Amino acid sequence: MPVSTPHSRKTPGRFRWARWPAVLAGLVLLLLMGPFGVLAFGDVDLHTPWHQTRRDSTGQAPNPAVVREAVVQVYGARTVRWRGAFGIHPWIAVKRADSDSYTTYQKIGWRAYRGGDAVVASDTHTPDAHWFGAAPQLLVEHRGPGAQAMIERIAAAVAQYPWNRQYRLWPGPNSNTFVAYVARAVPELGLDLPPTAIGKDYLGPTTLLARAPSGTGWQLSLAGLAGVTVAREEGLEINLLGLGFGVDINDTRLRLPGLGLWPDVARP
Repeated sequence: MPVSTPHSRKTPGRFRWARWPAVLAGLVLLLLMGPFGVLAFGDVDLHTPWHQTRRDSTGQAPNPAVVREAVVQVYGARTVRWRGAFGIHPWIAVKRADSDSYTTYQKIGWRAYRGGDAVVASDTHTPDAHWFGAAPQLLVEHRGPGAQAMIERIAAAVAQYPWNRQYRLWPGPNSNTFVAYVARAVPELGLDLPPTAIGKDYLGPTTLLARAPSGTGWQLSLAGLAGVTVAREEGLEINLLGLGFGVDINDTRLRLPGLGLWPDVARP
C-alpha cells in the first residue's frame, strides 16, 4: 500500500501552478497559427523591393472632381514584408464638400525614429492607393453633411494626439494606436478596427480603461499587451500580447489574429 508523505501531497499543487505558463505558451502558439498561415498561404509579398511595389489607386475612393459632397474614409492595408502577416497599417482620408482633393492622416514610424513628427497630413487625389503593394481595405465610409461635420473634429483629434513623436511597432504606440485614438475622439465615425490592427489597444502606460475605438462599448487594456474589448461593433475581443481573438456578434464573424475578420466579406 503506497504511503503518502508531506512532499508527495504538496507536489500536485506545485504542478497545478506550473501548468499556467504552459497553458499560456500553448495559447500563444495556437494564436500564432493565424499569422503563420498567412505567411505560408496568404498574399503577403516577401520578395518585391519596397521601391518597386505598386502605389496606384484601387478605385475605392470617389473621384473628387465628380463627387462634390464631403467624404470620410478609413483604410487599412497589410504592412510591408513579413510584418504584413501580423498586422495592418491604417490611415484616414477626408474630403470637404466641393474640395478637389483629399487629405490623408497617418502615422509613419521612420519619421519618429529620426526624431521628427510621425503624424503626417498629405493632400492627394488617390487616398485609396496601394500601400507598398498591398491593396487597402475600406474599413468605414461616411458621406454628406454628417461627414462634413466629422472632418473638423478629426483634424482636432489629430492635433491632440499625444504620441506624435513616439513610435513602437509592438505593442504601441504605432499607426494603429493613432487611428484608434482619433476614432475614440470621434465616436460617430463608428470605426471597427480588425484584430490585425495591432497597437489599437494601446492606451498609454497609465490608462487602463477607455471607450472602444468604435465608440459602442468599452475596453480594458494593460499597455496594449493584454486586455479585453466588449462593444456592439467589435463584439468580444481578447488581446494577448497583441494577438486579438474573439467573436463579432454584430456581423456574425470571428476575430482572428493574422486573418482579421473571418469570413472576410470584403474579399471574393
